[in-house]
Amino acid sequence: MTPAPPTDEAIDARYAQLDREAEEGGYHLNPDREFTRNLVRGLLVNEERYGYPSCPCRASLGKREEDRDIICPCDYRDPDLDEYDVCYCALYVSGAVLKNEVPVGCIPERRPPRSERKKEAAKVPGAEVPQQLAYPVWRCRVCGYLCARESPPHICPVCKATKDRFERFL
Repeated sequence: MTPAPPTDEAIDARYAQLDREAEEGGYHLNPDREFTRNLVRGLLVNEERYGYPSCPCRASLGKREEDRDIICPCDYRDPDLDEYDVCYCALYVSGAVLKNEVPVGCIPERRPPRSERKKEAAKVPGAEVPQQLAYPVWRCRVCGYLCARESPPHICPVCKATKDRFERFL
């Protein structure tokens, strides 16, 4: 059975949440409200379908462990913003785009093919560094936040990514 499409109220509520969290974290949502609402609609559809808000502009496998890099905000948002002033789906934009100082162009896909992602996932970050710390260091794959503790936080205090978006760094 196909789930019902998200209501306008649900879209507006998630839009407001994303906008608030983005601004609190120093990010900006695309100022084109209708365009952005359509992206939010896609996030809600994917969340209903898969159980997590995968990027509506990318093909999801429906397996969280294989889609972790494209759960919004995706791992590629910050590099895209740094290089192109907008992320791949254009949900997030730089301050320069927000102020209409730079045009938005095409953003190339930076997500590696599935075969490359599988190879990367098999690597253990920090394995070559001798463990001399009292606690392991965890890195948020979305924003780069680092913390030293027994396990990663449940929610990243910077970008609000979930615990499974952290990797052991050291």
